[in-house]
Amino acid sequence: MSSAPANMMNAPQREAVNYMDGPCLVLAGAGSGKTRVITQKIARLIEHCGYEPRHIAALTFTNKAALEMQERIAKLLKEPKQAKHLTVSTFHSLGVKILRQEARHLGLKDRFSIMDSDDCFSLVQDLSATTDKQVIRRIQGAMSLWKNGLIDADTALKNAVDEEEAQAARVYRSYVATLSAYQAVDFDDLIRLPVELFRSNEEARDKWQRRLRYLLVDEYQDTNTCQYELVKLMVTGLGKKPMFTAVGDDDQAIYAWRGATIENLKTLQVDFPDLKVIKLEQNYRSTTRILHAANTVIANNPKLFDKVLWSEHGQGDPITVMAMEDDEQEADQVAIMLSAHRFDRRAKFSDYAILYRGNHQARVIEKSLRRERIPYTISGGQSYFDRAEIKDIISYLRLIANQDDDPAFIRAVTTPKRGVGQATLEALGTVAGQWQCSLFEAVYKGGIEAKLADRQLLPLRQFCDFINQLESRASRPGPSGSGDNAATVLDDMMKDINYEAYLYDSFDDRQAQGKWQNVLDFTQWLKEKGRGGKERDAEEKNLLELTQMVALMTMLEGKDEDPDAVRMSTLHASKGLEFPHVFLVGVEEGILPHKGDPDAPADTLGARIEEERRLMYVGITRAQRSLQISWCKKRKRAREHVHCDMSRFIKEMKLNEGDALPTEAETITPQDRLANLKALLQKPRAN
Repeated sequence: MSSAPANMMNAPQREAVNYMDGPCLVLAGAGSGKTRVITQKIARLIEHCGYEPRHIAALTFTNKAALEMQERIAKLLKEPKQAKHLTVSTFHSLGVKILRQEARHLGLKDRFSIMDSDDCFSLVQDLSATTDKQVIRRIQGAMSLWKNGLIDADTALKNAVDEEEAQAARVYRSYVATLSAYQAVDFDDLIRLPVELFRSNEEARDKWQRRLRYLLVDEYQDTNTCQYELVKLMVTGLGKKPMFTAVGDDDQAIYAWRGATIENLKTLQVDFPDLKVIKLEQNYRSTTRILHAANTVIANNPKLFDKVLWSEHGQGDPITVMAMEDDEQEADQVAIMLSAHRFDRRAKFSDYAILYRGNHQARVIEKSLRRERIPYTISGGQSYFDRAEIKDIISYLRLIANQDDDPAFIRAVTTPKRGVGQATLEALGTVAGQWQCSLFEAVYKGGIEAKLADRQLLPLRQFCDFINQLESRASRPGPSGSGDNAATVLDDMMKDINYEAYLYDSFDDRQAQGKWQNVLDFTQWLKEKGRGGKERDAEEKNLLELTQMVALMTMLEGKDEDPDAVRMSTLHASKGLEFPHVFLVGVEEGILPHKGDPDAPADTLGARIEEERRLMYVGITRAQRSLQISWCKKRKRAREHVHCDMSRFIKEMKLNEGDALPTEAETITPQDRLANLKALLQKPRAN
C-alpha cells in the first residue's frame, strides 16, 4: 500500500524527479513514495541527463536502506550493471571511503582502525577512572554530541556549565589524543574528520567534488550539524551551481537526542536561497481515518512547511482507544485482541506490530504473547554476537586470523588484564604510526625499546608470541583427532588466557556464571562447526576457517527474511516501517510524551514536547489499515503502582464520529474469548 503504481507517478513526484536546475528539497510525508522519487531521479540523471553513475552519490542512514535503494535502481536502468558504479551508502560508509583515500592528509596510516562502541567504552572507563557504567555512558554521549556538533575538547571545556560536564570535556581531550596515538577513529570521526579535511584542504575537497557531481540525501531531517556540513562542503565550490536533492520530512524529526537537528531544514533555505521546495502529500500507505488522526496531532506543532497528508484508500477501520486498569491488563488485552483480530482477518502474525515508547515496556507484553503462544520478534534486541564476553573471545579469533586488526589487538591484549595499560598502548601506537604498520607488527619493530621499558615491552611480546603460536596451529587442518584440530586449539587458548577466572574476578558470582555459560555455549558451537556438524561426511574446518565463518555471520546476521511473527518495537526503531495492523501501547503522560527533566528550562521543555508529538505522529503513520491505542490508569514502577493520565496526544487526535473512543476496557475472560471465537466462526470473513 505504500508506493505508487509501478507505471505512474503523481504530479509532485514527477516534478521532483525532473527538476535539474539546482538545489532541491523534497518534503516527503509519511508513505508518500520518497524512495521512488530518489531511485527514479537517479535513473533520469544517468539515462537522460548524461551523468555517469560514478559521479552520483545517494546517502541514507542504514545499510539496509542503501542496499534496497541500489537494488531498485538496478531494476530501473536499461543496463542494470551501471548501478554497481553508483555510490549508494550511509554517511558513515562514505566517510570511511574518504578517510581510506585521504588518510595521509589527517596523519593516519592507510590501515587505521575503527573502534566499536565496546572498545570506546573500555577506553573511556580507563580515562575517567570509574567503573560506574552510567557515568561512562553519559561521557560517551556527551563526546558524541560534541563531535557531531563539530565542537572540540577545548571549546567543550570552556563552555562547561558544571563540574560533571567539565570532567567529561577533560576525558574528551584525553580520548581524542589516545585515539590519535592508537592510529584509530571512532564512529563519529567517520564524518567529523572528512569535514575537517575538506575545510582545511581545498585540493582534497575539489577532488571529491569532481568525483561526486550530484548528491541525493535521504531522511534529511535526521542529519546532524556534522553531516549537514559534509553535504554543504561537497556541493559548494568549483564555481558551479550546487547540484543536490535532499528528501525529508520535518514532521518525522525524532532524533534530537543523538544530535540530529531540525534546524538543518531552516539552514538549507538560508545557505541555498535558490532552493526549490516540492511537497509530497499523497499517502500510499494508510486509510483516511489514520491520516486524519496523524494530521490533527502534528498540527499542534509549529510548522516549518505546511503539509497535509491525504489518501485514496477510503475511510478504513475505526481507531480504538482503550483505557486499561494497569500494564498487565493492557498486555493481556493486546495479546487476546491481536489473536482474535488475526483469526477474523485470516492475517499473518507478521501483519501486526506492537509499538511502545521505551524498551522497559516490552517485558510484560512478551509474557502475555508467550502465554497466548503468539510468535514475536523484537527490534533492536541485542545480537548474540554483541555480548561483551562473546566479543572478547572473538577478538582473539580475529587477531589469529588477521594480525593487522588493531581493535581486536587492543581488546585481546587488555582482556584479561596482563599488565598492558593505556600508556603502553599510546607509546605502541606512536611506533605504529611512524612505521605505518599494525600495533601487532610494531611490537617487533626496531627502536621500540626506546619508547617502552622492559616491564612494558615484555608482556606485549609474550602476548604476540602466544598469538603467533596459535596462528601456526590454527592454520593447519589436521585429521580429526589430531593435536591441531579446531577444538583442541580452542581449548588450549581458553585455558591459557584463563578467561573464567577473569570473569569471576570482575563480576559477582551470578553474573560471572551466566557470562561463562555463554562462553561455553559459544565455544561448544564452534567445536561442532569445526567438526562439520553432526554429519559424518561433513568437512572438518580449522580454526581460521571457523573465524572467517563467524565474521561473515556477524555481518549478515538479521538479513534473513522476516519470520511470520508479530513485530515488537520502540517507536524510534519503527521509523521507516509499515504494518497492516498496529497496536500503540502506553500512550500516557510521562511515557508518551516522556516526562524528561522536570527542571529543564521552558523553551527546552517545549522543544521536547514537540519532538514527542512527532514520535506519536510516526507511530500513527506506521499503520496501514487498523490502529488500536491503549493507555493505563496505573502502571507498575519498581514494586509500586503509580497513577497515570491519558496522553494529551490522544485528545489531540480529534477522532471522527464513528471512531470508537471507549474510556473503559473490560478484561476478556477465557470463557468470553471462546464465545467470541465461536461467533467469529459463524460469520463471513472480512477481506
